[in-house]
Amino acid sequence: MSAARSARLRGTGSGARPTVRDGSEASDTFEEHRRLLLGLGYRLLGSMWDAEDVVQEAYLRWMRTDRSPIREPRAFLVTVVTHLALDQLRSARVTREAYTGPWLPEPVDGQAFGPLESAELRDTLSYATVHMMERLSPPERAVFVLREAFDLTYDEVAGILESSPATCRQWHHRAVGRLAERRGRFVADPREHSRLVERFLAAARGGDITALADLLAEDAIAYNDGGGRVRAALRPIVGRRNVLAFVTGLMSRYPLEEAYVTQANGEPAIWTVIGGQRQLVAFDVRDGRIHGVFAVLDPDKLASVGPANTA
Repeated sequence: MSAARSARLRGTGSGARPTVRDGSEASDTFEEHRRLLLGLGYRLLGSMWDAEDVVQEAYLRWMRTDRSPIREPRAFLVTVVTHLALDQLRSARVTREAYTGPWLPEPVDGQAFGPLESAELRDTLSYATVHMMERLSPPERAVFVLREAFDLTYDEVAGILESSPATCRQWHHRAVGRLAERRGRFVADPREHSRLVERFLAAARGGDITALADLLAEDAIAYNDGGGRVRAALRPIVGRRNVLAFVTGLMSRYPLEEAYVTQANGEPAIWTVIGGQRQLVAFDVRDGRIHGVFAVLDPDKLASVGPANTA
């Protein structure tokens, strides 16, 4: 790739008219893109906390940069955030491997990054998809997000990742294949998702074991993330029979103090307080069954989806 082509994909180019001329205008320009950049950072990192850190660092770099050659602030900022997020993701993977129990993404308000105007934006924000993206290598995850959520061409992605379009195409193909192995298809019917979540809550409230069993896929898996701070299952619970036993056992031992359908990551989820413990439960719904149950109990991960943040 030529130097000129690479510079254009980063939003720079010699002889370009300055996009911004002073600090106030530069700050305003950045704010125009903040939600988009947060959405990029979150999809790459699975953590709103980390995404905010990355975006703040990008802001500082933007304000310190000689902006006179920057023709396309959006392209420049997407490149900066992608690089910062990938650096953080590589170090975070080591920490997550040593995590107490299963590490789950931080659930977020579905409107935190702006309207979800396309199926691709909704799907790449879906809790199940963000969780599955943990299986991808950092480059695979970056290409998948940039292609699927932001509709960039392989040439544009290659410019951001400083790779070749052919390599990026391979990374994308590998990412799609790995996610498809886990999920079969990405996008569930929103009405089906909502209906199954509401039926799950009603069955759990009523202790209806038959109804719960009918909702769960044979290969269902339940994950519980307490972050080592609150009591939670330390290993994934695999299989319909085991998930059913876990859910019914939990409901029989502890009082259900609060439970209602809310939203997380743009999809229906359940907010509960059981035995004094708050948790957000998200679901992987496909083919008319619940294949994944994701219970987030770590208080640090509930800041964006607690009762004060729900409609």
